[in-house]
Amino acid sequence: MSSSTNAATREVLKASKALEPEIIELRRYFHEHPELSFHEKETARVVDEKLKALGYTTKTGVGKTGLLGEIGHGTKSKDDVTVAIRADMDGLPVDEANDKPYVSKNQGVMHACGHDGHMASALTAAKLLAQGTLGELEGRVRMVMQPAEEFADEEGKSGAYRMLEDDALNGCSAIIGLHMDASLPAGQVGIIPGPIMAAADGFVITIMGKGGHGAYPESAVDAVVIASQVVQAVQQIVSRRISALEPAIITIGSFHSSSTRGNIISESVRLEGTFRTFNQQVRESIINELERACSLARVLGGDYKIEYELGYPTTVNDPFVTSIMRQAAIDLIGEKNVIAVQPKTWSEDFSMFAEKIPGAFMFLGAEIQGSTREHHAPTFDLDESGLYLGPAILAETARRLISHYKANK
Repeated sequence: MSSSTNAATREVLKASKALEPEIIELRRYFHEHPELSFHEKETARVVDEKLKALGYTTKTGVGKTGLLGEIGHGTKSKDDVTVAIRADMDGLPVDEANDKPYVSKNQGVMHACGHDGHMASALTAAKLLAQGTLGELEGRVRMVMQPAEEFADEEGKSGAYRMLEDDALNGCSAIIGLHMDASLPAGQVGIIPGPIMAAADGFVITIMGKGGHGAYPESAVDAVVIASQVVQAVQQIVSRRISALEPAIITIGSFHSSSTRGNIISESVRLEGTFRTFNQQVRESIINELERACSLARVLGGDYKIEYELGYPTTVNDPFVTSIMRQAAIDLIGEKNVIAVQPKTWSEDFSMFAEKIPGAFMFLGAEIQGSTREHHAPTFDLDESGLYLGPAILAETARRLISHYKANK
């Protein structure tokens, strides 16, 4: 990298650091005013207002309650380049248990996964790009402010799915984003190519037997006994049917019998679970193996039905886009602070965007030393001291991607 590029990169980090009070204020505002999936109307209004003030052309109501903001040069012809920056906006149905001045004001709703930090980072990156901190853009940047990452609507479609239906990525060459990570020290970022977050799918198994009295088990078909055998078979799928080289998880988290009395043999049992994978072939294999495990019910004189709720696909970081993001991060904060994290068994609908166009997703460290907070927990919070790094990396990555794609058109 040339000395002039080094100087420009340092200027980006310096500018983002200067905006640190504003970033923290933004994050805390969003934290105080969380809204649930597909109800982010006030959040979207504030984001729209801020993007317009920066000179972005905006479009609201994208993906129901999301919005787009665009800035830069070009006429949107086939020779122009547009890079997207994505942030999700929804909170969770969680009662906050923190004692902070910025605690949620919406009872029963909380930013318990860092989406407040995602929005603050994206809007600050938008400001760095609009101010010309990185020089004159050779193309366009599109802010993809997404609703409903946490929950799908009544048709089972999340915010990313709905935004894609509204052509949110049309004309974009690549998309980038970040996720706050309360287990990674502040001041560090985690970036790797390839699968970075799992596909997450759910299932409900109903075991059917024949109810009866505990005094006469021979006249019944005990659904609890059959379901217990099925659970054991399911728990052997990963260890005995999936290669040890392919990470996968199956969990049955709920076991409900139709009987509520100790002397009544159950007629049916309902099992609810989830499985998480990083490979589509393994995902399909687990579905086949679940059917095989459940077939035990018929061998033992009962029956079963299984219903699937297929969730988000695996989040896969494009190798080239990831290399640009990783190098930008190294140039900004030093190689020792750019960590090759292990893939996480979390799930994210950024994956849907990254299936459509090349994408890269990084983790921004926000661990509170001595008090690591679990995501989705009532006590979740962030160390804000490294928050300003996210906007700098996003903005610089966007600039470099635009330059690369423009030069190679």
